[in-house]
Amino acid sequence: MRNAPVWVSLVLGLSTVARADTPRASCSGEYADDLAPLAPRVREFERDPKNQYSYCLRTVAVYECLSYASDGTMRRARKTVTAHGTGFAYRRVNGETFIATNDHVANWPAVTDDAHPVEDVPAGCKRVTENVKIVDDEDDGYDANDIGLTTVVSDAGLDAAILKTRTPLKLIPWKLGKSSALRVGNVVAVRGFPLGAFAASNFGKVVNAFDRDTSKEWDHVDFVTDALLSAGGSGSPVLALSCKTGEYELVGVYHAGYTHGSALNVVVGIDQLRDMMTQLKRTRPSDATSEKLEPADRDEVRRALAGEGGAPFFPLGPLVGGVRATPDGALWFELYTKAFPLHDERVLLVEDLPSSVAFAEPGRVYVGNRRGLKLLDARLLDAEEQAHLARVIARVRRAATLTARWRSADPAAPKGTKRRTLVERER
Repeated sequence: MRNAPVWVSLVLGLSTVARADTPRASCSGEYADDLAPLAPRVREFERDPKNQYSYCLRTVAVYECLSYASDGTMRRARKTVTAHGTGFAYRRVNGETFIATNDHVANWPAVTDDAHPVEDVPAGCKRVTENVKIVDDEDDGYDANDIGLTTVVSDAGLDAAILKTRTPLKLIPWKLGKSSALRVGNVVAVRGFPLGAFAASNFGKVVNAFDRDTSKEWDHVDFVTDALLSAGGSGSPVLALSCKTGEYELVGVYHAGYTHGSALNVVVGIDQLRDMMTQLKRTRPSDATSEKLEPADRDEVRRALAGEGGAPFFPLGPLVGGVRATPDGALWFELYTKAFPLHDERVLLVEDLPSSVAFAEPGRVYVGNRRGLKLLDARLLDAEEQAHLARVIARVRRAATLTARWRSADPAAPKGTKRRTLVERER
Protein backbone atom coordinates (compact mmCIF):
# COMPACT_ATOMS: atom_id res chain seq x y z
CA MET A 1 0.00 0.00 0.00
CA ARG A 2 1.48 3.36 -1.01
CA ASN A 3 2.49 5.41 2.06
CA ALA A 4 0.80 2.85 4.32
CA PRO A 5 1.02 3.58 8.07
CA VAL A 6 2.65 0.67 9.85
CA TRP A 7 0.17 0.93 12.71
CA VAL A 8 -2.56 -0.63 10.58
CA SER A 9 -1.18 -3.93 11.92
CA LEU A 10 -2.60 -3.00 15.33
CA VAL A 11 -6.14 -3.54 14.03
CA LEU A 12 -6.67 -7.17 15.05
CA GLY A 13 -3.71 -8.39 13.05
CA LEU A 14 -4.41 -6.40 9.88
CA SER A 15 -1.06 -6.42 8.10
CA THR A 16 0.07 -4.21 5.25
CA VAL A 17 3.32 -3.94 3.40
CA ALA A 18 4.66 -0.65 2.11
CA ARG A 19 5.16 -0.54 -1.61
CA ALA A 20 7.26 1.77 -3.72
CA ASP A 21 5.71 4.12 -6.26
CA THR A 22 7.86 2.71 -9.05
CA PRO A 23 6.17 0.49 -11.70
CA ARG A 24 6.09 -3.21 -10.87
CA ALA A 25 8.22 -5.62 -12.83
CA SER A 26 6.66 -8.59 -14.66
CA CYS A 27 7.25 -10.82 -11.63
CA SER A 28 7.34 -8.57 -8.59
CA GLY A 29 4.67 -10.62 -6.76
CA GLU A 30 3.68 -14.26 -6.45
CA TYR A 31 2.07 -14.32 -9.91
CA ALA A 32 3.26 -12.89 -13.21
CA ASP A 33 1.83 -9.97 -15.16
CA ASP A 34 2.58 -11.59 -18.55
CA LEU A 35 3.53 -14.97 -19.98
CA ALA A 36 7.27 -14.32 -20.24
CA PRO A 37 8.11 -16.57 -17.21
CA LEU A 38 6.08 -19.51 -18.63
CA ALA A 39 8.27 -22.62 -18.73
CA PRO A 40 8.67 -24.06 -22.29
CA ARG A 41 7.44 -27.51 -21.20
CA VAL A 42 4.29 -25.93 -19.76
CA ARG A 43 3.70 -24.03 -22.98
CA GLU A 44 4.04 -27.20 -25.04
CA PHE A 45 1.79 -29.19 -22.70
CA GLU A 46 -0.99 -26.62 -22.92
CA ARG A 47 -0.76 -26.47 -26.73
CA ASP A 48 -1.19 -30.22 -27.21
CA PRO A 49 -4.93 -30.97 -27.70
CA LYS A 50 -4.40 -34.46 -26.24
CA ASN A 51 -3.77 -32.84 -22.87
CA GLN A 52 -7.26 -31.39 -22.53
CA TYR A 53 -8.41 -31.58 -18.89
CA SER A 54 -11.52 -29.37 -19.24
CA TYR A 55 -14.69 -31.05 -20.47
CA CYS A 56 -17.96 -29.95 -22.02
CA LEU A 57 -20.85 -30.69 -19.65
CA ARG A 58 -24.40 -31.13 -20.91
CA THR A 59 -27.16 -30.75 -18.33
CA VAL A 60 -30.70 -31.84 -19.18
CA ALA A 61 -33.74 -31.25 -16.98
CA VAL A 62 -37.42 -32.07 -17.33
CA TYR A 63 -40.00 -29.75 -15.78
CA GLU A 64 -43.62 -30.55 -15.05
CA CYS A 65 -46.02 -27.64 -15.46
CA LEU A 66 -49.61 -27.60 -14.20
CA SER A 67 -52.44 -25.62 -15.77
CA TYR A 68 -56.23 -25.72 -15.96
CA ALA A 69 -58.48 -26.14 -18.98
CA SER A 70 -61.61 -24.06 -19.51
CA ASP A 71 -63.72 -26.83 -17.93
CA GLY A 72 -61.58 -26.74 -14.77
CA THR A 73 -59.71 -29.97 -15.33
CA MET A 74 -56.01 -30.03 -14.49
CA ARG A 75 -53.47 -30.41 -17.25
CA ARG A 76 -49.91 -31.60 -16.91
CA ALA A 77 -47.27 -30.71 -19.46
CA ARG A 78 -43.58 -31.54 -19.49
CA LYS A 79 -40.78 -29.45 -20.94
CA THR A 80 -37.21 -30.60 -21.50
CA VAL A 81 -34.40 -28.06 -21.33
CA THR A 82 -30.73 -28.45 -22.19
CA ALA A 83 -27.67 -26.32 -21.43
CA HIS A 84 -23.91 -26.66 -21.73
CA GLY A 85 -21.13 -25.66 -19.39
CA THR A 86 -17.57 -26.58 -18.45
CA GLY A 87 -16.00 -28.77 -15.80
CA PHE A 88 -12.45 -29.93 -15.13
CA ALA A 89 -11.11 -33.16 -13.69
CA TYR A 90 -8.75 -32.64 -10.80
CA ARG A 91 -8.58 -35.79 -8.65
CA ARG A 92 -8.80 -39.58 -8.89
CA VAL A 93 -9.44 -41.74 -5.79
CA ASN A 94 -10.34 -45.46 -5.63
CA GLY A 95 -11.20 -45.59 -9.29
CA GLU A 96 -13.40 -42.46 -9.21
CA THR A 97 -12.57 -39.23 -11.03
CA PHE A 98 -13.78 -35.97 -9.50
CA ILE A 99 -14.80 -32.97 -11.60
CA ALA A 100 -15.27 -29.39 -10.40
CA THR A 101 -17.78 -27.00 -11.94
CA ASN A 102 -20.36 -24.39 -10.95
CA ASP A 103 -23.48 -25.23 -8.98
CA HIS A 104 -25.55 -23.43 -11.62
CA VAL A 105 -24.03 -25.69 -14.30
CA ALA A 106 -24.73 -28.93 -12.42
CA ASN A 107 -28.14 -28.05 -10.95
CA TRP A 108 -31.28 -26.59 -12.49
CA PRO A 109 -33.73 -24.67 -10.24
CA ALA A 110 -36.06 -26.98 -8.31
CA VAL A 111 -39.02 -24.71 -9.15
CA THR A 112 -39.16 -21.91 -11.71
CA ASP A 113 -40.12 -18.42 -10.54
CA ASP A 114 -39.10 -14.81 -11.11
CA ALA A 115 -35.88 -15.31 -9.16
CA HIS A 116 -35.11 -18.65 -10.84
CA PRO A 117 -36.22 -18.38 -14.46
CA VAL A 118 -35.59 -21.08 -17.05
CA GLU A 119 -35.84 -20.15 -20.70
CA ASP A 120 -39.04 -21.40 -22.40
CA VAL A 121 -40.38 -22.77 -19.09
CA PRO A 122 -43.25 -20.88 -17.37
CA ALA A 123 -42.99 -19.82 -13.74
CA GLY A 124 -44.34 -22.33 -11.24
CA CYS A 125 -43.05 -25.48 -12.96
CA LYS A 126 -41.35 -28.22 -10.93
CA ARG A 127 -38.16 -30.03 -11.93
CA VAL A 128 -38.82 -33.78 -11.99
CA THR A 129 -35.57 -35.13 -13.47
CA GLU A 130 -32.11 -33.87 -14.38
CA ASN A 131 -28.81 -35.39 -15.47
CA VAL A 132 -25.30 -34.23 -16.24
CA LYS A 133 -23.01 -35.83 -18.83
CA ILE A 134 -19.67 -35.16 -20.46
CA VAL A 135 -20.11 -34.74 -24.22
CA ASP A 136 -17.80 -33.80 -27.07
CA ASP A 137 -19.57 -30.49 -27.74
CA GLU A 138 -23.07 -29.06 -28.15
CA ASP A 139 -23.54 -30.91 -31.48
CA ASP A 140 -22.74 -34.30 -30.00
CA GLY A 141 -25.87 -36.38 -30.61
CA TYR A 142 -24.31 -39.80 -30.09
CA ASP A 143 -25.23 -40.94 -26.59
CA ALA A 144 -23.26 -44.19 -26.40
CA ASN A 145 -19.93 -42.54 -25.58
CA ASP A 146 -21.29 -39.85 -23.26
CA ILE A 147 -19.97 -40.03 -19.71
CA GLY A 148 -22.61 -39.85 -16.99
CA LEU A 149 -21.81 -37.85 -13.84
CA THR A 150 -23.27 -37.90 -10.34
CA THR A 151 -23.18 -35.05 -7.83
CA VAL A 152 -21.00 -35.50 -4.77
CA VAL A 153 -21.57 -32.10 -3.16
CA SER A 154 -22.79 -28.68 -4.24
CA ASP A 155 -22.95 -25.25 -2.62
CA ALA A 156 -25.19 -22.57 -4.10
CA GLY A 157 -23.52 -19.83 -2.06
CA LEU A 158 -20.12 -20.65 -3.51
CA ASP A 159 -21.70 -21.51 -6.87
CA ALA A 160 -19.60 -24.67 -6.83
CA ALA A 161 -20.27 -28.37 -7.35
CA ILE A 162 -18.18 -31.52 -7.31
CA LEU A 163 -19.22 -34.36 -9.61
CA LYS A 164 -17.75 -37.83 -10.13
CA THR A 165 -17.50 -40.69 -12.61
CA ARG A 166 -15.90 -44.14 -12.74
CA THR A 167 -14.46 -43.27 -16.15
CA PRO A 168 -10.77 -42.30 -15.97
CA LEU A 169 -10.22 -38.76 -17.24
CA LYS A 170 -7.11 -36.68 -17.78
CA LEU A 171 -6.56 -34.53 -14.68
CA ILE A 172 -5.49 -30.93 -14.50
CA PRO A 173 -1.74 -31.19 -13.77
CA TRP A 174 -1.37 -27.84 -12.03
CA LYS A 175 -1.47 -27.46 -8.26
CA LEU A 176 -3.94 -25.38 -6.28
CA GLY A 177 -2.77 -21.80 -5.99
CA LYS A 178 -3.69 -18.91 -3.70
CA SER A 179 -6.32 -16.50 -5.00
CA SER A 180 -5.64 -14.05 -2.16
CA ALA A 181 -2.14 -13.53 -3.60
CA LEU A 182 -3.49 -12.18 -6.90
CA ARG A 183 -2.84 -8.56 -7.75
CA VAL A 184 -4.36 -6.21 -10.28
CA GLY A 185 -2.48 -6.73 -13.55
CA ASN A 186 -1.70 -10.43 -13.08
CA VAL A 187 -2.26 -12.48 -16.23
CA VAL A 188 -4.75 -15.38 -16.09
CA ALA A 189 -5.54 -18.21 -18.49
CA VAL A 190 -8.97 -19.83 -18.82
CA ARG A 191 -9.59 -23.31 -20.27
CA GLY A 192 -13.23 -23.92 -21.18
CA PHE A 193 -15.96 -24.60 -23.73
CA PRO A 194 -17.50 -21.26 -24.77
CA LEU A 195 -21.10 -21.76 -25.95
CA GLY A 196 -20.42 -25.50 -25.63
CA ALA A 197 -19.09 -25.28 -29.18
CA PHE A 198 -15.39 -26.14 -28.82
CA ALA A 199 -12.46 -26.24 -26.44
CA ALA A 200 -10.83 -22.82 -26.12
CA SER A 201 -8.03 -21.06 -24.27
CA ASN A 202 -8.52 -17.45 -23.23
CA PHE A 203 -6.21 -14.96 -21.56
CA GLY A 204 -6.78 -11.76 -19.65
CA LYS A 205 -5.68 -9.65 -16.72
CA VAL A 206 -6.98 -9.33 -13.17
CA VAL A 207 -8.72 -5.95 -13.04
CA ASN A 208 -10.08 -6.27 -9.47
CA ALA A 209 -8.49 -8.68 -7.01
CA PHE A 210 -11.29 -8.64 -4.41
CA ASP A 211 -15.03 -8.44 -5.07
CA ARG A 212 -17.68 -9.64 -2.62
CA ASP A 213 -20.44 -11.38 -4.60
CA THR A 214 -23.84 -11.54 -2.88
CA SER A 215 -26.03 -11.60 -6.01
CA LYS A 216 -28.86 -14.16 -6.07
CA GLU A 217 -28.04 -16.96 -3.61
CA TRP A 218 -24.32 -16.33 -3.98
CA ASP A 219 -22.13 -15.39 -1.04
CA HIS A 220 -18.42 -15.60 -1.76
CA VAL A 221 -15.37 -13.60 -2.79
CA ASP A 222 -14.61 -13.18 -6.49
CA PHE A 223 -11.87 -11.60 -8.49
CA VAL A 224 -12.63 -9.86 -11.78
CA THR A 225 -10.82 -10.48 -15.05
CA ASP A 226 -11.06 -8.87 -18.48
CA ALA A 227 -10.65 -12.21 -20.29
CA LEU A 228 -13.33 -12.44 -23.01
CA LEU A 229 -15.53 -15.30 -21.83
CA SER A 230 -18.91 -16.57 -23.03
CA ALA A 231 -21.87 -18.61 -21.88
CA GLY A 232 -20.83 -22.25 -21.70
CA GLY A 233 -17.55 -21.28 -20.11
CA SER A 234 -19.04 -21.37 -16.60
CA GLY A 235 -17.07 -23.87 -14.53
CA SER A 236 -13.80 -23.32 -16.41
CA PRO A 237 -10.52 -23.49 -14.47
CA VAL A 238 -8.76 -20.14 -14.19
CA LEU A 239 -4.98 -20.31 -13.96
CA ALA A 240 -2.30 -17.84 -12.87
CA LEU A 241 1.40 -18.11 -13.70
CA SER A 242 3.68 -18.74 -10.73
CA CYS A 243 6.79 -16.55 -10.72
CA LYS A 244 8.66 -19.17 -8.70
CA THR A 245 8.12 -22.22 -10.89
CA GLY A 246 7.07 -20.91 -14.31
CA GLU A 247 4.04 -23.22 -14.04
CA TYR A 248 0.35 -22.48 -13.91
CA GLU A 249 -1.59 -22.70 -10.65
CA LEU A 250 -5.34 -23.06 -10.26
CA VAL A 251 -6.59 -19.80 -8.69
CA GLY A 252 -10.33 -19.94 -9.36
CA VAL A 253 -13.39 -21.13 -11.26
CA TYR A 254 -15.10 -18.82 -13.73
CA HIS A 255 -18.78 -18.47 -12.87
CA ALA A 256 -20.44 -15.30 -14.18
CA GLY A 257 -20.14 -12.18 -16.29
CA TYR A 258 -21.53 -8.67 -16.09
CA THR A 259 -24.67 -8.23 -18.20
CA HIS A 260 -23.50 -4.95 -19.70
CA GLY A 261 -19.76 -5.64 -19.58
CA SER A 262 -18.66 -8.29 -22.04
CA ALA A 263 -15.03 -7.81 -21.03
CA LEU A 264 -15.69 -8.10 -17.29
CA ASN A 265 -16.07 -11.60 -15.87
CA VAL A 266 -15.95 -12.83 -12.29
CA VAL A 267 -14.16 -15.84 -10.86
CA VAL A 268 -14.73 -17.64 -7.55
CA GLY A 269 -11.39 -17.56 -5.73
CA ILE A 270 -9.82 -20.96 -5.11
CA ASP A 271 -9.15 -20.17 -1.44
CA GLN A 272 -12.86 -20.73 -0.72
CA LEU A 273 -13.12 -23.88 -2.84
CA ARG A 274 -10.03 -25.70 -1.57
CA ASP A 275 -11.69 -27.50 1.35
CA MET A 276 -14.74 -28.49 -0.68
CA MET A 277 -12.53 -29.92 -3.44
CA THR A 278 -10.32 -31.88 -1.06
CA GLN A 279 -12.79 -32.96 1.66
CA LEU A 280 -15.73 -33.49 -0.74
CA LYS A 281 -18.24 -31.85 1.56
CA ARG A 282 -19.56 -28.39 2.29
CA THR A 283 -17.04 -26.72 4.55
CA ARG A 284 -17.86 -23.03 4.44
CA PRO A 285 -15.20 -21.11 6.37
CA SER A 286 -16.18 -19.49 9.63
CA ASP A 287 -16.02 -15.93 8.42
CA ALA A 288 -17.90 -13.01 9.92
CA THR A 289 -18.15 -11.42 6.48
CA SER A 290 -20.61 -14.15 5.43
CA GLU A 291 -22.97 -13.72 8.40
CA LYS A 292 -26.28 -12.22 7.36
CA LEU A 293 -27.50 -9.22 9.34
CA GLU A 294 -30.93 -7.73 8.73
CA PRO A 295 -31.88 -4.04 8.33
CA ALA A 296 -33.57 -4.30 11.74
CA ASP A 297 -30.16 -5.12 13.26
CA ARG A 298 -28.75 -1.83 12.03
CA ASP A 299 -31.74 0.04 13.45
CA GLU A 300 -31.26 -1.74 16.76
CA VAL A 301 -27.61 -0.69 16.83
CA ARG A 302 -28.66 2.92 16.25
CA ARG A 303 -31.21 2.82 19.06
CA ALA A 304 -29.27 0.84 21.63
CA LEU A 305 -25.73 2.13 21.11
CA ALA A 306 -26.10 5.54 19.53
CA GLY A 307 -29.43 6.66 20.91
CA GLU A 308 -30.32 8.70 23.93
CA GLY A 309 -29.15 7.18 27.17
CA GLY A 310 -27.15 4.43 25.51
CA ALA A 311 -23.41 4.10 26.09
CA PRO A 312 -21.74 3.99 22.66
CA PHE A 313 -19.08 1.42 23.61
CA PHE A 314 -18.85 -2.36 23.27
CA PRO A 315 -16.14 -5.03 23.80
CA LEU A 316 -14.24 -6.61 20.92
CA GLY A 317 -11.66 -9.10 22.13
CA PRO A 318 -9.02 -7.18 24.12
CA LEU A 319 -10.05 -3.90 22.47
CA VAL A 320 -12.99 -1.54 22.85
CA GLY A 321 -15.29 -0.54 20.02
CA GLY A 322 -17.61 2.40 19.74
CA VAL A 323 -20.37 3.59 17.47
CA ARG A 324 -22.06 6.93 16.91
CA ALA A 325 -24.76 8.14 14.58
CA THR A 326 -24.68 11.25 12.40
CA PRO A 327 -27.66 13.31 11.15
CA ASP A 328 -27.22 11.99 7.58
CA GLY A 329 -28.14 8.48 8.76
CA ALA A 330 -24.62 7.10 8.74
CA LEU A 331 -23.02 5.15 11.56
CA TRP A 332 -19.36 5.59 12.48
CA PHE A 333 -17.68 2.54 14.00
CA GLU A 334 -14.53 3.14 16.04
CA LEU A 335 -11.93 0.80 17.46
CA TYR A 336 -9.76 1.93 20.38
CA THR A 337 -6.44 0.60 21.66
CA LYS A 338 -5.99 -1.39 24.87
CA ALA A 339 -5.11 1.88 26.64
CA PHE A 340 -8.75 3.03 26.44
CA PRO A 341 -10.23 4.79 28.44
CA LEU A 342 -7.02 6.31 29.81
CA HIS A 343 -6.16 7.23 26.24
CA ASP A 344 -8.63 7.68 23.39
CA GLU A 345 -6.36 6.63 20.54
CA ARG A 346 -8.30 5.00 17.71
CA VAL A 347 -6.78 2.44 15.35
CA LEU A 348 -9.81 2.17 13.07
CA LEU A 349 -12.67 4.46 12.05
CA VAL A 350 -15.25 3.17 9.54
CA GLU A 351 -18.13 5.08 7.97
CA ASP A 352 -21.22 2.89 7.49
CA LEU A 353 -23.59 4.57 5.05
CA PRO A 354 -27.38 4.12 5.23
CA SER A 355 -28.67 1.35 2.99
CA SER A 356 -31.69 -0.84 2.30
CA VAL A 357 -29.67 -3.81 3.60
CA ALA A 358 -28.31 -4.32 7.08
CA PHE A 359 -24.87 -2.83 6.47
CA ALA A 360 -23.70 -1.47 3.15
CA GLU A 361 -20.21 -1.42 1.73
CA PRO A 362 -18.19 0.82 4.06
CA GLY A 363 -17.69 4.42 3.09
CA ARG A 364 -14.57 6.16 4.28
CA VAL A 365 -12.09 4.11 6.32
CA TYR A 366 -9.41 5.69 8.52
CA VAL A 367 -6.53 4.02 10.35
CA GLY A 368 -4.54 5.70 13.06
CA ASN A 369 -2.34 5.81 16.15
CA ARG A 370 -1.53 8.36 18.83
CA ARG A 371 -0.47 10.82 16.13
CA GLY A 372 -3.91 10.86 14.55
CA LEU A 373 -5.97 9.28 11.79
CA LYS A 374 -5.24 8.90 8.08
CA LEU A 375 -7.68 8.10 5.28
CA LEU A 376 -7.08 4.60 3.87
CA ASP A 377 -7.40 3.98 0.13
CA ALA A 378 -8.54 0.33 0.06
CA ARG A 379 -7.88 0.18 -3.69
CA LEU A 380 -4.16 0.13 -2.93
CA LEU A 381 -4.47 -3.05 -0.83
CA ASP A 382 -3.92 -6.44 -2.41
CA ALA A 383 -6.64 -9.11 -2.28
CA GLU A 384 -5.42 -10.69 0.97
CA GLU A 385 -5.25 -7.31 2.73
CA GLN A 386 -8.69 -6.34 1.46
CA ALA A 387 -10.13 -9.63 2.66
CA HIS A 388 -8.62 -9.13 6.10
CA LEU A 389 -9.92 -5.56 6.31
CA ALA A 390 -13.40 -6.85 5.39
CA ARG A 391 -13.19 -9.44 8.18
CA VAL A 392 -12.15 -6.80 10.72
CA ILE A 393 -15.02 -4.50 9.74
CA ALA A 394 -17.46 -7.43 9.86
CA ARG A 395 -16.28 -8.34 13.38
CA VAL A 396 -16.78 -4.77 14.56
CA ARG A 397 -20.31 -4.67 13.12
CA ARG A 398 -21.13 -8.09 14.54
CA ALA A 399 -19.91 -7.15 18.03
CA ALA A 400 -21.96 -3.94 17.96
CA THR A 401 -25.05 -5.88 16.86
CA LEU A 402 -24.69 -8.51 19.58
CA THR A 403 -24.18 -5.82 22.22
CA ALA A 404 -27.30 -4.03 20.99
CA ARG A 405 -29.29 -7.28 21.27
CA TRP A 406 -28.00 -7.85 24.77
CA ARG A 407 -29.02 -4.35 25.84
CA SER A 408 -32.44 -4.84 24.29
CA ALA A 409 -33.04 -7.80 26.59
CA ASP A 410 -35.12 -7.16 29.70
CA PRO A 411 -32.62 -5.62 32.16
CA ALA A 412 -34.69 -6.95 35.08
CA ALA A 413 -34.49 -10.53 33.86
CA PRO A 414 -32.10 -12.83 35.78
CA LYS A 415 -28.85 -13.72 34.07
CA GLY A 416 -29.90 -17.33 33.66
CA THR A 417 -32.81 -16.61 31.33
CA LYS A 418 -32.78 -18.22 27.90
CA ARG A 419 -32.56 -14.92 26.05
CA ARG A 420 -29.52 -13.67 27.95
CA THR A 421 -27.82 -17.06 27.63
CA LEU A 422 -28.31 -17.17 23.88
CA VAL A 423 -26.93 -13.68 23.41
CA GLU A 424 -23.87 -14.41 25.53
CA ARG A 425 -23.31 -17.70 23.68
CA GLU A 426 -23.35 -15.86 20.34
CA ARG A 427 -20.65 -13.55 21.59
